[in-house]
Amino acid sequence: MKDILDELEARRSAARAGGGESRVAAQHAKGKLTARERVELLLDEGSFEEFDMFVAHRCTDFGMEKDRPAGDGVVTGWGTINGRQVYVFSQDFTVMGGSVSETHGAKICKIMDMAMQNGAPVIGINDSGGARIQEGVASLAAYGEVFQRNIEASGVVPQISLVMGPCAGGAVYSPAMTDFIFMVKDSSYMFVTGPDVVKTVTNEVVTAEELGGASTHTRKSSVADGAFENDVEALAEIRRLFDYLPLNNRQKAPVRPFFDDPGRIETSLDTLVPDNPNQPYDMKELILKIADEGDFFEVQRDFAANIIIGFIRLEGQTVGVVANQPMVLAGCLDIDASRKAARFVRFCDAFEIPILTFVDVPGFLPGTGQEYGGVIKHGAKLLFAYGEATVPKVTVLTRKTYGGAYVVMASKHLKADFNYAWPTAEVAVMGAKGAVEILYRSELGEPERIAARVKDYEDRFANPFVAAEKGFIDEVIMPHSTRRRVARAFAALRGKQAMMPWKKHDNIPL
Repeated sequence: MKDILDELEARRSAARAGGGESRVAAQHAKGKLTARERVELLLDEGSFEEFDMFVAHRCTDFGMEKDRPAGDGVVTGWGTINGRQVYVFSQDFTVMGGSVSETHGAKICKIMDMAMQNGAPVIGINDSGGARIQEGVASLAAYGEVFQRNIEASGVVPQISLVMGPCAGGAVYSPAMTDFIFMVKDSSYMFVTGPDVVKTVTNEVVTAEELGGASTHTRKSSVADGAFENDVEALAEIRRLFDYLPLNNRQKAPVRPFFDDPGRIETSLDTLVPDNPNQPYDMKELILKIADEGDFFEVQRDFAANIIIGFIRLEGQTVGVVANQPMVLAGCLDIDASRKAARFVRFCDAFEIPILTFVDVPGFLPGTGQEYGGVIKHGAKLLFAYGEATVPKVTVLTRKTYGGAYVVMASKHLKADFNYAWPTAEVAVMGAKGAVEILYRSELGEPERIAARVKDYEDRFANPFVAAEKGFIDEVIMPHSTRRRVARAFAALRGKQAMMPWKKHDNIPL
């Protein structure tokens, strides 16, 4: 019996050693943790239950039968984060460069199937050189099986991808279909075709970092939702994000203890909106001041900064926030902002997370670049996302909201439940100056008369009361009471039930 136990321990030690001391040292020299170290940091101490530690590849071509490392380059299993179940896979770059084989893919598929059956999220840690060339189409088939699981799990359990090394070629499409992608600065990159292929085909000379590094994907492409300084910070922040999310689409997000009075008055909000209508202010100040303990987990901070998205808690309950940011492009909606917010709204709706919208939007960004880029269809994505969302929706208008952008930003007409406005809010087709120049074109040569017309228009429409008279605004509230009013609104909506007409699925304007 002792011999068998010794053999088991020896096999386990070999599996845990990954690619051996020299390759582990090389991984550490790059500032990267090993696959197992990442899992240990991500999960609660002692909670990890590993699957398939002894799985080995089946390839016999190119002399591969002589090198069959246990685990086949990926660590899989389940554990807990703050006591809540989660399934994890972590690719091991020290074993054959973390390359994906038929059995490597099968290990990932197994835990994804279990995650869906048991209703728990999946966190994937990507650090792989790509498909294992020696296995040919069998490797591609493994990718395809993983992709199919990503599709089936979408909207059923949250899926989070951590890119902590290379992720190239077809491998990028698995993270692309997950709900959130996070990267590590200077050590991770994603691209469909690498720098060498790009140079051969297009003659462009580009580094891996420029082509698919963290800065590229958080600022330019919007592929990634955030980037962190190192592996340790990334794993700690994923634990923080995980706490905001439900385990699956049939459960609510966890309610956390809170030590912040829901009725807290914030007198500073009464002076947040400047007297000058063209002067910007920071919408993040409002978000932080109404959130429990001022805690806000922002998503895609570095992309399309004219709109803000992320998670807060109110009375301990998770709320998704979408807010125009007057500090950037005057808070205009454009192609990038519409896409960014639309996907976030759809995520919140899929997982029963209530949505809070702060509105200060002068309209859609004008210009040929926007029109040629399809702002009509991209803007419709956000419109569509809000309109199809059946979760509790509370909207607060802080300043101006003009034209089609008024309707798009969770207006009463898109079945928002509570629509509040500050006294500083304006709801109109356009600003007073633009409206007067159209309505009184014949008087444009008389500046005094035009000025009088502008003042008349402002007196009539530059307030929230016309919309309130029509029932499009439920209540005009004092800015300092926003936290209390919003918290009470969501409390009143906890029993909300709403259904869309039956359909196989919608056809959102992609």
